[in-house]
Amino acid sequence: MDQRSSEFGEPNPNAPTELSRFAFLIGKFRCDARVRSANEDWRTFPATWAGRYILDGYAIADEYRMFSPAGELIVLGMNFRTYDSGRRTWNLKWLHAPTGTWVDLGPEELGGVRFDGESIVYEFKEPMGGHALTRATYTNISKRHFRWRGEKSDNGRTWSEFMFIEAHRSEEQ
Repeated sequence: MDQRSSEFGEPNPNAPTELSRFAFLIGKFRCDARVRSANEDWRTFPATWAGRYILDGYAIADEYRMFSPAGELIVLGMNFRTYDSGRRTWNLKWLHAPTGTWVDLGPEELGGVRFDGESIVYEFKEPMGGHALTRATYTNISKRHFRWRGEKSDNGRTWSEFMFIEAHRSEEQ
């Protein structure tokens, strides 16, 4: 087994093929996260994103960490991604580690997880952000890079961008 497969796992050949839609997250990424402040200024924070296959390759877990300019950890959590072939639906969960709280990402009542061939989009009820809903969009997906855009809404009809992450695969892999 090579270093990559031992550190990041491998997809299970019996896992749903849909799981490969999130395979771009496997590996380590360095990120620049731009966050819009309450006064509408954009601030940039360093971040990391690391994904791996878990549970014998039937699921993907990806950890996100964001740091203050002084290096203090300000966001720490992990996404868990699986596909239910029987129901033909995604199960995506975010674990906010400091509080031990879970968020259901892309629930069916909000449209589920959508793929248009170029991007991945899902919405979720926002428990911590001061707004009702968040829409997450992954774009510009390649082997070396992806972008994540967070938009917020109070009504599900009008959206405004509040966060943008530029993720580049780490060279150490």
